[in-house]
Amino acid sequence: MAKVVKFGGSSLASAEQFEKVGSIIRAEEDRRFVVPSAPGKRYKEDTKVTDMLYACYDLAERGKDFKNELAEIKKRYDEIISGLKLDMSLDDEFKEIEKNFKSKAGKDYAASRGEFLNGKVMAKYLGFEFIDAATVIFFNDEGAFDAEKTQEVLSEKLSKMNNAVVPGFYGAYADGRVKTFSRGGSDITGSIVAKAIHADVYENWTDVSGFLIADPRIIDKPQKIETITYRELRELAYMGASVLHEDAIFPVRQEGIPINIRNTNDPGNSGTWIVGSTGQKSKYTITGIAGKKGFCSVNIEKDMMNSEVGFGRKVLQAFEESDISFEHLPSGIDTMTVFVHQDEFINKEQKVVSAIQRMAKPDTIDIESDLALIAVVGRGMKSMRGTAARIFSALAHAHINIKMIDQGSSEMNIIIGVANEDFEDAIRAIYNIFVETCL
Repeated sequence: MAKVVKFGGSSLASAEQFEKVGSIIRAEEDRRFVVPSAPGKRYKEDTKVTDMLYACYDLAERGKDFKNELAEIKKRYDEIISGLKLDMSLDDEFKEIEKNFKSKAGKDYAASRGEFLNGKVMAKYLGFEFIDAATVIFFNDEGAFDAEKTQEVLSEKLSKMNNAVVPGFYGAYADGRVKTFSRGGSDITGSIVAKAIHADVYENWTDVSGFLIADPRIIDKPQKIETITYRELRELAYMGASVLHEDAIFPVRQEGIPINIRNTNDPGNSGTWIVGSTGQKSKYTITGIAGKKGFCSVNIEKDMMNSEVGFGRKVLQAFEESDISFEHLPSGIDTMTVFVHQDEFINKEQKVVSAIQRMAKPDTIDIESDLALIAVVGRGMKSMRGTAARIFSALAHAHINIKMIDQGSSEMNIIIGVANEDFEDAIRAIYNIFVETCL
């Protein structure tokens, strides 16, 4: 077996955290390939190394002295090295960084040094090979990730190694210039490495014990999701749940490699498994609840609308011409409602209304703002009767008015629209009816 293990910034913020990570890796010889992030915050008021690097490079870019700021960054690494009692120095690496900052090597280069340096320390600490991600992860001239070239080079490189550390977050253009991933950087690198070695498991270690059924800022100590499919994850992520970015999932999803989200500070916890498909039943009818505020509904009414060919196209063209995408589109015989992001729509409201009037000639147009959308997601909903009824009952009991309901044909998700002011209460009511009553 072979596992790829990725560790987030909070897991590598100090020598003490490094030691926890070392114990985790050494506990299983299958954990052969490691993808580290840059050191994160050691405490609430602390600054992430990546943010320190951005601030330092900003001074360099403006031609100002940045030696003190760079020295503070070096101090962070020196403290880790000293705490781990390692016989190593990053003096040469920091001289190189100083030179490249002065020559304005770019913000991507600056940001990537956090992972690069942490990878050096991690490799020394574990006794693993160090591989500079800039030599094995590639971007094309347009700045898009070059999956084909990366797979070829990275697979060839790693096939000759038993253990290796590959820093997350960055790669390089063909000419060697460093390029970072835009979002979820180190998570994406971990996924790419897992695909390259055809890993059995991709373990993503962070500071939480997996994904939670609902937002802990709304629900006090929500239950953990044991197993979630990629499709369920996508639905929840789309509605605002803080989960892995889609780009970090795609490479392993292609290969059918499961992802295991684990907690560095609680390694005994099994975390959450993300899989392609599973025959395992969910502990609860639902897998998760997520939602977002800040939507508008544009309700269009016209007698005999259902028999007018092209009516829907005309309405949507009005939004397209103003470069506005829609979220949901519930409709009736003589009505059609378009849900859009309020911040995108508000400044173009009258332009869109005029276009709808001109092209579709409706009887009336009503606009309602300050709405929230909530997604109730779960593979178990398909085989369970009365799921929608339980949602409606819970919301009615909480005196919450439902503005919209939309269920996908997969029967895996139900979208509910409520007023912004009812958003948190609605999530609590849904969580209580499906989770709390089952505990």
